[in-house]
Amino acid sequence: MNALAKVGKKLAKTRAEHVAVVRLDGLIGSGGMGRPGLTTESVEPILKRAFETERLKAVVVVINSPGGSPAQSEYIAGRIRQLASEKGVPVLAFCEDVAASGGYWIACAADEIFAAHTSLVGSIGVVSSGFGVAEVLSRFGVERRLYTSGDNKARLDTFSPAVAEDVEWIRSLQRSLHEEFIGWVRQRRGKKLTAADEELFNGDVWVGGRAAELGLVDGVGVMRSVIAERYPDAEITIVDAPKPLLARLVGGPATASGSVFGVAEAITSGVLAALDRAPDMTTSFTFRR
Repeated sequence: MNALAKVGKKLAKTRAEHVAVVRLDGLIGSGGMGRPGLTTESVEPILKRAFETERLKAVVVVINSPGGSPAQSEYIAGRIRQLASEKGVPVLAFCEDVAASGGYWIACAADEIFAAHTSLVGSIGVVSSGFGVAEVLSRFGVERRLYTSGDNKARLDTFSPAVAEDVEWIRSLQRSLHEEFIGWVRQRRGKKLTAADEELFNGDVWVGGRAAELGLVDGVGVMRSVIAERYPDAEITIVDAPKPLLARLVGGPATASGSVFGVAEAITSGVLAALDRAPDMTTSFTFRR
């Protein structure tokens, strides 16, 4: 290709309409164990860059998340709707491996939702979990000393016996959060929902095809195929998060083949991935599968 042809190709690409693609991958919330989670603070830069793309035709949000913090799920979804309204562009969501609980809450911020045949979608519910080890302490002769100012400050303390009043209290909070989740899904999906509440909102998950039948998603399809059909003349612009400082200093991401940092990162990632699959050991509320 000669120089003139190259210039022409660049000019054509510059003038083309664009579809900006953002990936939201991982747990929603502050993360843990040194692994960042999805929060309004962490996703704000990529969302702004996506919606500020020149000659923007649409924004695509690719979601791969089992959920997490109810508040952060709401904040991120709200920010997507705010930017979409300001820019006047449609938002399409694509569910990858899983868009469950808080992941599905965020997906509902889109004007249309798509899933693969093998995606797991739904889990519209609230969960909180913990351990009770009061009897273990007494067995080993350990005395629990707990002092509070406020009668309810230490509800559901791990080292104290469960109290029926406290169990009802946490169930009441769960019901309130569940109602908010249901209200959001109804607001965003409306008449597209085809099943009874008892089936849709019982915390279950479905594969992509069944989710489409229930109206939780608009269709079965993968991102590039749907974009090619919907916007055949548009350029796909992948909007990435800023690289970590180490990656910028060494000129790219550290890999196992190129750096000792890559070996450590691979080992750490494997361990953290296993921990992510372990049971939640807190009593916090999560939109999480």
